[in-house]
Amino acid sequence: MGVNKPIKVLWDIPREERFAPGHSMCQGCGAAITMRHLAKIMDKNTIIAMGTGCVEVTTTLFPRTSWRNPWIHLAFENTAAVASGVEAALKALSRKKIIDDSRRIKVVAIAGDGGTFDIGLQSLSGMLERRHNVMYVVYDNEAYMNTGIQRSSATPYGAWTTTTPIGTKLRGKPQPKKDIITIALAHGIPYIATANIAYPVDMVEKFRKAYEVDGPSLVHVYSPCTPGWRIRNEHTIEVARLAVQTGVWVQLEIIEGEPRVTIKVPRRKHVRHYLRIQGRFRHLTDSDIETIQKMVDEYVEKINKWVGEEAIGPVVE
Repeated sequence: MGVNKPIKVLWDIPREERFAPGHSMCQGCGAAITMRHLAKIMDKNTIIAMGTGCVEVTTTLFPRTSWRNPWIHLAFENTAAVASGVEAALKALSRKKIIDDSRRIKVVAIAGDGGTFDIGLQSLSGMLERRHNVMYVVYDNEAYMNTGIQRSSATPYGAWTTTTPIGTKLRGKPQPKKDIITIALAHGIPYIATANIAYPVDMVEKFRKAYEVDGPSLVHVYSPCTPGWRIRNEHTIEVARLAVQTGVWVQLEIIEGEPRVTIKVPRRKHVRHYLRIQGRFRHLTDSDIETIQKMVDEYVEKINKWVGEEAIGPVVE
């Protein structure tokens, strides 16, 4: 099926809940919001492969599960590898006429940033390069939250984690965030998108497109973590929205290599509005914040040149 479909209006989001209540994720968890909306675009034939992480340990407390679909737990680094194997097995069963058509059973792989950007990057690259018909979703809370808030390569510049402590020399993570979208783009896959829980209609439509495309797809979801980011439970959506409003996070959709910005920001807020609400950035000086603002400005300029328009405008404060 094609992926060029218009954005659906809010009441077209399916009402059926395939993500059951009763999980033990934190109040205000961005991943919980992500999973609920992701499950809405799946049908009963969807097979989910999920690596170890926050979502895995909080949604499958034995003997119960929050998943109303076939669901496979696997090692931290193996999400894409196992999803690839399941998809290949379905094709083999289809060739042998054991099942009618493997394309009727979609495989969805779900992992966090640690299991995607770092330890799972090799298997992800293999899955994309081999063109497995798998939808890959990374919920990005920008650190290894399940094991104690250690830095990952998705952790942004300047952020506090337990392995990037604040001292006289080290002032948070000294490296910028890895660009997983460009890495996926290098594989030439048909559909790539970034999504954000503060914009649920946009997010669900991207999930729908990634699910329906024939071939590998990747959706990178911004997923605030209340304890890891040191934010109040009720500030999750506000932080997520500020990420877009400041240009820290850009809502992208890339179809067959052609990019567009799905949520345009004509007038950007200064990045300090985003940083000051989070305890993980509390140590930053005004000079540090201006350094980050310059990094965001450069990123926005790069995106605007890529999409061929000023989709993300200048800072107005």
